[in-house]
Amino acid sequence: MTRLKRRFQAPGTSPGTLRAPEQPRAEKVTIKVFEYGPDSMEEKAPASIEEALPRGDSSTVTWINVNGLHDVTLLQKLGDHFSLHALALEDVLNTGQRPKLEDYDEHYFIVMKEIRWQGSLETEQISLFVGRRWVITLQEFPGDPFEPVRERIRKGKGRIRKIGADYLAYALIDALVDGYFPLLEKLGERIEEMEEELVGHPTQQTLHEIHRLKRELLLLRRSAWPQREVINALQREESHLVKRETRVYLRDCYDHTIQIMDMIETYRDLAAGMLDVYLSSVSNRMNEIMKVLTIMASIFIPLTCLPGLHGMNFDTPPSPWNMPELKWYWGYPAVLGGMLAVGILMVIYFRRKDWL
Repeated sequence: MTRLKRRFQAPGTSPGTLRAPEQPRAEKVTIKVFEYGPDSMEEKAPASIEEALPRGDSSTVTWINVNGLHDVTLLQKLGDHFSLHALALEDVLNTGQRPKLEDYDEHYFIVMKEIRWQGSLETEQISLFVGRRWVITLQEFPGDPFEPVRERIRKGKGRIRKIGADYLAYALIDALVDGYFPLLEKLGERIEEMEEELVGHPTQQTLHEIHRLKRELLLLRRSAWPQREVINALQREESHLVKRETRVYLRDCYDHTIQIMDMIETYRDLAAGMLDVYLSSVSNRMNEIMKVLTIMASIFIPLTCLPGLHGMNFDTPPSPWNMPELKWYWGYPAVLGGMLAVGILMVIYFRRKDWL
C-alpha cells in the first residue's frame, strides 16, 4: 500500500495526496445525478461537484455517476463530503485493481470490471461507493452499461425506487454482470466459425485467431472470477448497509456469475481442443501430400528402370545377352508403350487399394 501512495503522490506534496493518472481516458469530467424516492425523482447534470452533493434529505437515495478520473479536486471533495477512505480513493485512480469488496464501516468500496468489444476485448474498472442513502460510481471511459438502470429509475419500474441504496448497488452490479452474456454469445459464434474453418482449410491465420481467442477468454476469466467472490461476499456478509431482502437479489446475481464462469470454462476447453484439431489437420494435410508424392515416386521408379536398362548399350561381339530390340525398328515405340502400360497398371492397383 505504501507503493500505491508513492505512485499517486506528486513531487513536493505530502503523503496521501491524490494525483490523476498520467494519461486520462476522458477529455472532460461529466457528472450525472439521480435523486429519487418512492414518489419523486430528479435527474440532473451539474456543472460542479458542489451542485451534485445531496442536501441532507434522508428520505431520498442519491446516485452520483462521475465519468473521467483526471479531476483530483472533484474526488477529494467527494471524499471529504462522504468521508471516503483515502486508500479507497487511491484505488479509484489506480485503474489496474482486481475486483474486490472493502468494508469501511459506514460505506462499502467495490471494484468491478466492465467488458467491452471494440474490435478487441477491453476492460474498464468501475468503482462504486455504497452508503446508507447514496451510491457513487466512477469510471474512465465515456458510456456505460447503466442506461437500463436509469430508465427503470425514470419510469419507476419495479422495486428500484422503493427499497434503497443497497438495491441500487445491486442493480448496477447486475448490469455489469449481464454485460458479459452478449460478449460470450459473440465468442461462441466465433468459435463455431473457426471450427468450420478448421475442418475445411485451416491456415496460419486460423492459428493466430485461436491464440487470440485463448487470450480473450483468459482476460474474461480474470475479470469474472473475482467478481463472483465480490458478489458472494455481499450476499453473505451481515451488514447494516445491505438489507435482507436485497440479499435475495444478490443471490440471483451470483447465479449469473456462476453461469458466466461455466460458459468461459467451456469455451476455454473448446479453444484448447481447436488447437489440437488445427495441429491434427495440418499433420493430416502433410500426410496427404507425402502420400501423393510417395505414390508418384513409386510410379516413376519402374519407368526410370526400363530406360536405364536399355541404356546399357555394351559394344560386345554377338552373344545371347545382346538386346535384339536395340536394332528393332519398333523398339523405341515398344519401350514407350511398355512404360505407359506399367504406369497405368500401377495407378489402377493403387486405386483398388484406396491409396489414391
